[in-house]
Amino acid sequence: MRGCPQLVVLCALPWLLRAATPQRPAQPLARRRDPGDPARGADFDRVYSGVVSLSTENIYSFNYTSQPGQVTAVRVYVNSSSESLDYPVLVVVRQQKEVVSWQVPLLFQGLYQRSYNYQEVSRTLCPSEATNETGPLEQLIFVDIASMAPLGAQYKLLVTRIKHFQLQTNVAFRFTASPSQPQYFLYKFPEDVDSVIIKVVSEMAYPCSVVSVQNIMCPVYDLDHNVEFNGVYQSMTKKAAITLQKKDFPDEQFFVVFVIKPEDYACGGSFFIQGKGNQTWNLQRTKNLKVTIVPSIKESIFVKSILLSFSIFFSFYLGCLLVVLVHYIRFQRKSINGSFGSNDGSGNMAVSHPIAASTPEGSNYGAIDESSSSPGRQMSSSDGGQPCQSDTDSSVEESDFDTMPDIESDKNVIRTKMFLYLSDLSRKDRRIVSKKYKIYFWNIITIAVFYALPVIQLVITYQTVVNVTGNQDICYYNFLCAHPLGVLSAFNNVLSNLGHVLLGFLFLLIVLRRDILHRRALEAKDIFAMEYGIPKHFGLFYAMGIALMTEGVLSACYHVCPNYSNFQFDTSFMYMIAGLCMLKLYQTRHPDINASAYAAYASFAVVITLTVLGVVFGKNDVWFWVIFSVIHILASLALSTQIYYVGRFKIGESPIWGFSGGQLWCSTQTASISAAGLSIWTEWCCSLWGIWLTGPYGSWKERKPQMLQIPVRGCKIIPPHVLSALFGLIYRPRDFASYMLGIFICNLLLYLAFYIIMKLRSSEKVLPIPLFCIVATAVVWAAALYFFFQNLSSWEGTPAESREKNRECILLDFFDDHDIWHFLSATALFFSFLVLLTLDDDLDVVRRDQIPVF
Repeated sequence: MRGCPQLVVLCALPWLLRAATPQRPAQPLARRRDPGDPARGADFDRVYSGVVSLSTENIYSFNYTSQPGQVTAVRVYVNSSSESLDYPVLVVVRQQKEVVSWQVPLLFQGLYQRSYNYQEVSRTLCPSEATNETGPLEQLIFVDIASMAPLGAQYKLLVTRIKHFQLQTNVAFRFTASPSQPQYFLYKFPEDVDSVIIKVVSEMAYPCSVVSVQNIMCPVYDLDHNVEFNGVYQSMTKKAAITLQKKDFPDEQFFVVFVIKPEDYACGGSFFIQGKGNQTWNLQRTKNLKVTIVPSIKESIFVKSILLSFSIFFSFYLGCLLVVLVHYIRFQRKSINGSFGSNDGSGNMAVSHPIAASTPEGSNYGAIDESSSSPGRQMSSSDGGQPCQSDTDSSVEESDFDTMPDIESDKNVIRTKMFLYLSDLSRKDRRIVSKKYKIYFWNIITIAVFYALPVIQLVITYQTVVNVTGNQDICYYNFLCAHPLGVLSAFNNVLSNLGHVLLGFLFLLIVLRRDILHRRALEAKDIFAMEYGIPKHFGLFYAMGIALMTEGVLSACYHVCPNYSNFQFDTSFMYMIAGLCMLKLYQTRHPDINASAYAAYASFAVVITLTVLGVVFGKNDVWFWVIFSVIHILASLALSTQIYYVGRFKIGESPIWGFSGGQLWCSTQTASISAAGLSIWTEWCCSLWGIWLTGPYGSWKERKPQMLQIPVRGCKIIPPHVLSALFGLIYRPRDFASYMLGIFICNLLLYLAFYIIMKLRSSEKVLPIPLFCIVATAVVWAAALYFFFQNLSSWEGTPAESREKNRECILLDFFDDHDIWHFLSATALFFSFLVLLTLDDDLDVVRRDQIPVF
């Protein structure tokens, strides 16, 4: 029995130790509590603090009642003073539909393996909505806080109910978010609203953020690494806008999620260079946001906009029909009166010309005697014994082009005359020349088909990717005025290109009518069609009409998903339109020596290639701009020299090149290389003022030997092209495609101005219709350029930076400024084409040997 006292002491030892241990104060938490006892849970809007370790885990339970028709969302805030990533505080939240977990500090991975820690984390829990069928629902939430830290980790916990979780239509809501504290809210479509626009604005550009729209499902992806997993999203600096349709959401409701990125590079911000190790950011990257959800346009607006677009351009058809009717009535009256102009009775029009009257005797520098080809004695194509033939045969043989053997031998003789007339440069058979120009038409159709089909396929792929992935950063729309229809995200930008197609087709009809009337006149042996006026060749006009229609198709394709990769789709045929217009202007007075279609389109291909290289390398590479500027100036010098000397450039007695005491001489002007079109205006720009003062055949022509040396010296060529080259070299515009297009447009406008001034100085008239077209062209182009420079988006920067330029619709709540540019530019191009088509209608009653060449 001696061991009994020791045994009693040993059994009582646990009780003695427990009694000796000091009692801790009661904590308001449920430690290993029964989950089925909500009455012992924690309270909302109360801060709980504690320490968790390897051996300690705290569980909090919260409960609330969800009423039918009400959506109650809960937000959990957790803060920890620990900065250890090896032993973070682990938070697990369990509720009816999801389990959410995160750690504190919360770690974000950036670019180049950078990491960012946040010690304050708050997340919104996915709400459960009670229905009328279920009645009120008791919702239970369990928050489990643990850590593997051997010495313990402190934390603070706060669970609150969100008072303004559901967004209202046309009511702005302001809030704050950070990378570790994302926000999302619920929106339900009203019964009378089928489409809405989510507009988000912020006064500060950075930090970079992401706006996402997700279906009602749990869990909600509201962190930087998973926000792109579901729904539609776009990055944001100061503005964001997402258009949504009710039909895309089966429950007619969605979540709007706002995530702040840990870095700004995705929005075009600078890279932050941090030192070694991790950094705690806490609330250093907070952003204040304002979200407003407004109803989008109704279907009736779509119908009105489509009808307005068609009605505007079909009114041009009615206007053209009215003009044709007026011309027909006037033609019938003139037929009855039997007068189409004063005739001297011998088939020659009694037209006086100031140029012929002021020609000085003895001024035939390097030219043949003018008496051998005075007005009224020039041989036309019909005078040479070749019958007038119809060009209805569709076969075009290259060997047929220069079938007159005397043309090459006469070229050096005819073109060295002091004063050239149109009959000197229209000696080839009309049928052969007409077929040559029709190659422009057939070639551009081939180019358009082969170019457009891959483009259409590519943009369909782009649009499919946008619709499937929900990534709205792929396309650079004006999101504040982007109205989806069907699979298209911005139907209004596509519809606005309708004018190019309709007006291009209308121009083809106008050209076809003129072509048919001209053929009938030739078949009737009408002397006015054979020997009077500008020779009618319609191949380039047909090509211009096809180019305008193709530009509309390609521009529409580009606006299906505008971005950096496909911008050339929108500009390629603009180069061709400008080039074809310049070629047509030159062909008007030089029908026999214009560039071939193959050379012209090859030069366009070179220009487009340079444009692509400029888009790729021209942003920051100085070496590209240096090389391009040198090529630009040298090409301008060479091409302008060839154009000025009409392809008959000679030095001494050599037929092409040679030396004879350094004396340069030539004949007149050329178009053999004018297809490039990059330097024509250098001659006109510098001498326009002198032409107006002295006239084209006055003292200016009398000093031709000295003037011929000017292009070689560079006085006329260097200034304009050096200025454009220096502009590109100094400023290096990021939009290289528009820079190149500007060069082409300047060429065309200056050439047209030169042509009109020379026409007026030659005492030729501008009839009312071309005069109206000239004025309309100037006015419409001015208005179009105003809207063009209203930059609504820009693929030169990031998608978020582009959205800063977005603006609201300005016409019918459907069309934006760029859509107006599409309407006006199509109209301006149409009037420009009409100017080229009708500018020389006054010469239809003037003999070709009375029409000067310039």
